[in-house]
Amino acid sequence: MIVSKTSAVVEQAASLRLRWMVSSLRYKMIRRVFIAAFIAILPGVLFCRTLPVHNTRSSKLKIRVMTYNIHVGVGMDKRMDLERIAGVIKQEHPDLVGLQEVDRGVKRTQGIDEIAELARLTQMEFAFAHNLDYQGGQYGVAILSRFPIIKTDHRMYLNKREAERRGLLRIEVSSGGHSFTFATTHLDYQYEDGRIFEAGQLLDFLKVEKGPLILVGDFNVDPTGDSYKLIAAYFRDAWLEGQAKGKGLSYPADKPVKRIDYILYRANSGSRAKKAWTVDTQASDHVPVVADLEIQ
Repeated sequence: MIVSKTSAVVEQAASLRLRWMVSSLRYKMIRRVFIAAFIAILPGVLFCRTLPVHNTRSSKLKIRVMTYNIHVGVGMDKRMDLERIAGVIKQEHPDLVGLQEVDRGVKRTQGIDEIAELARLTQMEFAFAHNLDYQGGQYGVAILSRFPIIKTDHRMYLNKREAERRGLLRIEVSSGGHSFTFATTHLDYQYEDGRIFEAGQLLDFLKVEKGPLILVGDFNVDPTGDSYKLIAAYFRDAWLEGQAKGKGLSYPADKPVKRIDYILYRANSGSRAKKAWTVDTQASDHVPVVADLEIQ
C-alpha cells in the first residue's frame, strides 16, 4: 500500500515536472518570438520618434537688386543729402545695390566717406572701387550688400580718352547655399566707340566667373546702342524679361526720357526676372531701377 502510494506520488510529480517543462519551453518560445518582433520594429519606432522636422527649402534663391547712380548724393534740387539717398534705398528693401558716382573724402562733398555713410545708414556691407583721384579724395562705383561679401575684385578699363576713368567692381556673395557674382559698372559718358571698347573689356573680365552672375549699372546708352547690344548678347535684361510696365526710363530724374540704367543677368544660368520697376524720386539726377530675381 505504501509502495503504491509512493509510486502514485512519483508519477504525479513526474507529470507536473513535464507540464512545467512544456509550459517553460512554450514561454521561452513566446518570449523569443516577442523579442525578435520587438527588435525588428524597434529601429522604426526610434526613427519615427527621433526624426527631426525640416522645412522644405526651395532650390531657388529669391533676391531683390537695385542699380542707382546717386550723383554723389546731390538731388535735382542741387542739395547733397545722403540720408535722403539711404531712405530711397531702404524703402525698396534690396539685398544688393550697385551704386555709381560715389565720393570718398572729396572736397566737393565735404570730405565725407559716402559709401561708408550709406552702409551705416542702410546697415549693409559695402565694397568700393576707386576709379579716379579727385579733389583730394576718391571717386568711383560701389556696392551695398545684405549678404556677407566673400570676395571683391576691381578692374579698370583701358579707355583713357575720357578724363573720367571708369571700371568694373564685382563681389562674390553666398546665401541659402547659393553662391553668385554681383557686379556694377559705369560706362563712357561721351563716346559710343569708347563704350564699345569698355563693354568688350567688361565681357573679358566677367567670362571667368562661373555660376549665376548679375550685372547692373549706368551704361550711358539706350537699348539701341551697339555697346548695349554687345553686352546683351550674353545677358538677359531684367526689365524686358520681367515684362515690366513702361519703358524703364531712368534719366533725368525729374522728367525721365532715357533708359540708360540696367539690371542684367547671365543668360542660360537658370536665373530669371520676376518683375522690375523704377522708383519715382529726385534724390539724385537718376532714378533707381529695381528687380526681383530668382537664382537656381
